[in-house]
Amino acid sequence: MRVATRFFPVSATLRPYSSIIYLTEVEAPPGVRIEDYLHPEWANMRFIEGDTTFSAIGNDPVAPAPAFNVTGPTSKATYFSVGSMRTWGIGILPMGWAKFFALPAETLADRFCDAATHPAFAVFAPLAEQLRGANDVEAAAQAIDDHFTGLLGGAPHDDPAILAAHSALVDDDLSSVGELADKLGLSERSTERLSLRAFGFPPKLLIRRQRFLRSLARFMLDPSMAWIDTLDYHYYDQAQFTRDFRRFMGMSPRAYAARPKPILGAAARARAAAAGAAVQGLHKPAS
Repeated sequence: MRVATRFFPVSATLRPYSSIIYLTEVEAPPGVRIEDYLHPEWANMRFIEGDTTFSAIGNDPVAPAPAFNVTGPTSKATYFSVGSMRTWGIGILPMGWAKFFALPAETLADRFCDAATHPAFAVFAPLAEQLRGANDVEAAAQAIDDHFTGLLGGAPHDDPAILAAHSALVDDDLSSVGELADKLGLSERSTERLSLRAFGFPPKLLIRRQRFLRSLARFMLDPSMAWIDTLDYHYYDQAQFTRDFRRFMGMSPRAYAARPKPILGAAARARAAAAGAAVQGLHKPAS
């Protein structure tokens, strides 16, 4: 069995809107599948070839993942099972969601859809066709970047409040919705509306998710660490972290540590080297 993930930085023009482009390839004997869990993150667009991928977000039933699919921002772990396959993907940051997709992020929060049939993603159908069977990986990564860049001219103007909110959320010191609202110069109610529209979830849940991801990322980069040593300083104690772990990953920290991570383990380290953060949810937005 061979598992490989490569990362391709996006162009400077796309950095406010996308985290990174990636290619995951799995070669497995016939009938053999591997399983892994993807942590909560921002949105992603994926193009899958090969054996059917099966996926489930949180407690949803396991279902075939569409060959061309979009997953909204998530607050729960995504289980997936794959055989031999190749997946191209691009991470979509909150600014990118507002820029490219004409629907609120909360519409697809903790959900994935068949992008080939969803009208909001029709302009990406030619890209799905272009990537099918593409053998030159550098050219394919460039095609993804070029397609998104080509859509910028007709896209809505940037909302600076989204960038400000994203920058605040990846600030380790942020601890409350009130602090976030103050940073944005908005009321807490307006902050919540912005959060649902561009980020998919209420700000209180996002702040809790970011605290959890900071802790998880330390473990992903060094699985030899004890969980107590990974805890973000906003946690009162390990019991609070364990409750968050069950909320976001659907299992205990001990159960997760014991599981094989055939794709996400190496990918976290490679992603940190390529993009500066082990998990997409901690990716710092470019202005």
